[in-house]
Amino acid sequence: MFKIILTAIITVVMGWFATPETHADLRHIEESGVLRHLGIPYSNFVTGDGDGLDVEILKMYSSEIGVQYVHVLTSWETVIGDLSGKKIIPKGDEVEIVGETPVKGDIIGNGLTVLPWRKKVIHFSDPYFPTAIWVLARADSGLNPIKPSGDHEKDVVLTKNLLIGRQILGIRETCLDPDLYNLQGCASRYKEGLQLNDLPAAIVKGDCELTLQDAPDALLALANYPGKVKVIGAITEEQFMAFGISKDSPELLESFNNFLRKLRDNGKLKELIIKYYPLTTNYFPNAGK
Repeated sequence: MFKIILTAIITVVMGWFATPETHADLRHIEESGVLRHLGIPYSNFVTGDGDGLDVEILKMYSSEIGVQYVHVLTSWETVIGDLSGKKIIPKGDEVEIVGETPVKGDIIGNGLTVLPWRKKVIHFSDPYFPTAIWVLARADSGLNPIKPSGDHEKDVVLTKNLLIGRQILGIRETCLDPDLYNLQGCASRYKEGLQLNDLPAAIVKGDCELTLQDAPDALLALANYPGKVKVIGAITEEQFMAFGISKDSPELLESFNNFLRKLRDNGKLKELIIKYYPLTTNYFPNAGK
């Protein structure tokens, strides 16, 4: 009996002194009083100034469950490991787990595209934002935008065919890595130190003729660089962005999905999308619904 009581006491004490470098499901988050948002400054999802679409959603969710919101700065190279605790190397649609790393947050939110290799390591929330990968070119490029045929699959083929013999700038281990998209005859190019937000500016100043952009961010680039960039076409079918949640946090996943549904139902999600990406519903009329 003494051993049983001692074991119980040790278990409680261990819980009191648990470090933040552990997986935390909803109950542990509520007990700690803090939701740790793993966020990368990227476009209008996380602006770096304390706001952004994903920041607002997660601040609202933190309030909903009665905890403090805390932003944890991360990077595209480490964000999946910072959530999963696994060091990984993406290999096409698969991943190789090469070690362990401290867990630093509870939920990823920075315009994270749902990709097969990421689903091997983390859970995704219900999708909340439609997207696709578009090819962005300098305005003086000899490539002309495709004429949409009404058949998205056909349009993807048309766009990819235009890229044969060209170089395209991207960033490894992100959804804007050209090597993910089977671009036959097109050379991938990478430049050390570039972040996703830097790609439109990089082609404007002549680092490369072409780059990739998530559709909502391509729309921002058109507004930020009027007359200097143009969209050639899409190289993917419609994709979706979602929040990343650890596979060890099923209660958090269920709770957060219920919250997203509430935002859809009361129209707040669409309102936030239009606030940060005003042109989105022109191209994706069902965004936020």
